[in-house]
Amino acid sequence: MTAEHVPASVLEAFGADDPPRLLTGGQGTSWRSGGLVLKPGSGPIHAWLGEGLEGVSAAEFRLATPVRTIHGTWSWDGWSATQWVEGTEPDQTKESTWLKIIEAGRAFHQAVAHLRRPDCLHARNDWWAIADRVAWGEHNIRFRPEFAALGRRLHGAVEPLGASQIVHGDLTGNVMFSPTLPPAVIDISPYWRPPEYAEGVVVADALCWHSAQASLLDEAGVSVAAVARALLFRMATTSQAASAGRARGDVEADLRRYDHAAAAIGL
Repeated sequence: MTAEHVPASVLEAFGADDPPRLLTGGQGTSWRSGGLVLKPGSGPIHAWLGEGLEGVSAAEFRLATPVRTIHGTWSWDGWSATQWVEGTEPDQTKESTWLKIIEAGRAFHQAVAHLRRPDCLHARNDWWAIADRVAWGEHNIRFRPEFAALGRRLHGAVEPLGASQIVHGDLTGNVMFSPTLPPAVIDISPYWRPPEYAEGVVVADALCWHSAQASLLDEAGVSVAAVARALLFRMATTSQAASAGRARGDVEADLRRYDHAAAAIGL
């Protein structure tokens, strides 16, 4: 990728004066220009986030909020922008990191608990949205044969988790840290679920991909049911990608990670 992938019309619309620089991490499509992060992709959900997150703040976290164009819109030529916030990825080998990510998520969810459910969430039909519905019994997919047995084990552990609200469903790699500032919550993936579900995703990710200890479950105060739903969510995403021939990495290795995480929480 080169800077030419950010159209000049987009830079002008968002008032971005500095040459854009490709950022590492995520899906590799985000660019920084001065105090802005620009990325392709827009639509009703981004616009709703822009409206809903205006004025949201708390002492416990910073927020990378959407930014309007100079024309007052939330996107331009298929691109959107958020504020750049200082911070670096934390050391994910430390259990304290996961506790801090969950703590920042809890503060964020408390700050946005007043927001109403947007109608545009119903229209999402990507793998992640479908996998989320699978985890909550609102949609059925045919799991790949290698995932079927574990899927049944996880389904047997799910329970209600409380009232739903807007949550950030992908906190794991989207909380940045600074030695002098509160944690920064970025790149919000919105779902209408109980906040503990979002916390379960963090614990599941830590167990699956970052060699976290089983004790994290108790240390974080997250239920087995929340992590079970989170594992169903991740596994349903992987299963769909694999069935479409677009899986990232070794599917059998992912299955071993999911199975390890399920065993760590007693399933």
